[in-house]
Amino acid sequence: MKYPMEEQQAPVISVKSWMLTIFLLAIPIVNIVLLFVWAFSKSENPTKSNYAKASLIWAAIGIVLYILFFVAFFGAIASNT
Repeated sequence: MKYPMEEQQAPVISVKSWMLTIFLLAIPIVNIVLLFVWAFSKSENPTKSNYAKASLIWAAIGIVLYILFFVAFFGAIASNT
């Protein structure tokens, strides 16, 4: 018997599936493509989708920090010459 307010839970992702996921994310270029596919696919497991979204957010934060460091570092060098 299902209750009206019962939450549906996503199926558990197996260890084998996580092993394959981690292996695929170690391959350059493939990892970026797969993260976008997993993050924005409606048919993907919500757990993997959330992991992909979090990874993309961390990547974006890293890129922004790298750009800020790059601008500050080379701005300091340019101002001294």
